[in-house]
Amino acid sequence: MHSPFRHIEPGLPPDRRQSDTALAIARGTSRLLRSLGFSCVSELTLPSGRRADLVAMNARGDIWIVEIKSSVEDLRADQKWQDYRMHCDRLFFAFTQDMPCELFPPETGLIVADAYGAHLHCDAPEHRLPAATRKSMMISFGLLAAQRIGRLADPQDYPGVGA
Repeated sequence: MHSPFRHIEPGLPPDRRQSDTALAIARGTSRLLRSLGFSCVSELTLPSGRRADLVAMNARGDIWIVEIKSSVEDLRADQKWQDYRMHCDRLFFAFTQDMPCELFPPETGLIVADAYGAHLHCDAPEHRLPAATRKSMMISFGLLAAQRIGRLADPQDYPGVGA
């Protein structure tokens, strides 16, 4: 019997804001974070208006932000990374093995990644969020995740959301 409903393939369209290298780093880093018990969202707008590359949250409510750097030039041009610290319990940089660790600020954690996985090169110091900031971040995280799931389920009802 012929169905009157057309088949819709789930999947988000490519973002186009990141380089192929940055997308590969994000994929490998997300895999590492999931293996550590975290769920991740990419490109989350923070209360400050900045957009974090990856935000990860676990069942305990720990919030980590990972800033992805695809080149030395990308790192040197970035003056906003310190703002992310106000919105997470731990702050990391993720990058490819081609970049020297010595370039990164010592008060951040380091993740070396490729498209298939990543490893935690050094842990980030913990600085626990105030309760109000944690609540705001958890709500933002949950809303973005739900919007993206909704967009997968019904793309026509969510034009431009979570892009």
